[in-house]
Amino acid sequence: MKEPEQIKLHPLLVRAVAQALMAIFFEHRYADKVIEQALKSNPKAGSRDRAFIAETTYEVLRYYRYYTEILGKTPRFETDFWQLIGIHFFLKSGNLPDWKEFNNLHLKEITARAEKAKTERALRESIPEWLDEMAAQQLPESWDKTLHWLNKPAQVVLRANRLKTDRAALQHALLEEGIETKPVGTGDALVLARRQNIFLSPTFKKGWFEVQDYSSQLVASVLAPEPGMRVVDACAGGGGKTLHLAALLQNKGSLIALDTFAWKLDELRLRARRAGATNIETRPIESRKTIKRLYNSADRLLLDVPCSGLGVLRRNPDAKWKLKPEQIEQLRATQQEILQSYCLITKPGGRMVYATCSILPAENQDQIETFLASDAGKQFRLLEERKILPQDEGFDGFYIALLQRNEE
Repeated sequence: MKEPEQIKLHPLLVRAVAQALMAIFFEHRYADKVIEQALKSNPKAGSRDRAFIAETTYEVLRYYRYYTEILGKTPRFETDFWQLIGIHFFLKSGNLPDWKEFNNLHLKEITARAEKAKTERALRESIPEWLDEMAAQQLPESWDKTLHWLNKPAQVVLRANRLKTDRAALQHALLEEGIETKPVGTGDALVLARRQNIFLSPTFKKGWFEVQDYSSQLVASVLAPEPGMRVVDACAGGGGKTLHLAALLQNKGSLIALDTFAWKLDELRLRARRAGATNIETRPIESRKTIKRLYNSADRLLLDVPCSGLGVLRRNPDAKWKLKPEQIEQLRATQQEILQSYCLITKPGGRMVYATCSILPAENQDQIETFLASDAGKQFRLLEERKILPQDEGFDGFYIALLQRNEE
């Protein structure tokens, strides 16, 4: 938690946060969509006010269990969420305004309950008990540190679009717009020096960059497609990694983007147009025939499979309150099914990447071990494996496995 600081609260902004939290917990909506709607509902709010709504909502989400423990009850009404917000700001600043909504908050009691809650990891770091136990069992040596890092706000990372520019030129263009960045790694990544709305940037509208975490950018780099190759992204979603693959292909060759949700591919086509990616063909997965028609055809195959998303809790803190134990097992079954049935899209001698934004071995290296021991997996060998935890370099938790199909 941050050191105490002077904070000025405004009732209208606190109400916006409370209502956003109500929508997330009681209407089961995703936090990013709720915050987007909250900002649209406050069009006259300045940049600081908009930042207050977004950042405060995310912070209370991160520490929801911790704050609820201090409050002494599970929030049911908007007034309860006002009090959670009050607890959040009291712990940050050491004081609260004299508002009627905070009348039931006894500051000495808050301090005492906060100190007591800090003695238990699952309360202190604010995570469901079952999830804390599962992760601690699978990551016994690193879980304490990993969990702490998962509560740190994520950095904003950009990926320079090689189809239109390079990293150095993008950094210069952004600086001229008053947006400071610093390079990370040897590829195309730039980290924002301070959080700001970069979607209004002229360079974004020109398609010079995408917002994509550094760990996520490593996925396409590990797959390393070469211009002229046939590449299949079999779980394309909104297309962040698809667009990166297109840039690495230099628009040469063929890039087929698949997904079970056609609407996601519609979004990808719009993003591809802005990015200047012209070699992407989208295909919704309507049946197993969609997959079988592609067997033995791809030089490179990307399986960015559905997962728990535990490696990206910093940017999606509401996920830990929506996730259930049975979902982990369902996801594991889906992951293995995708590995088994999609792997043969890779042609003999071709390469495949299996990737997740999870940190659980059960979704990662355990899945690859199971796959390699299966009949389908015996046609492959593991070339490289990367296990990325948020504390390693300060970016999202990810798993990336590069495999090669044996020559016939």
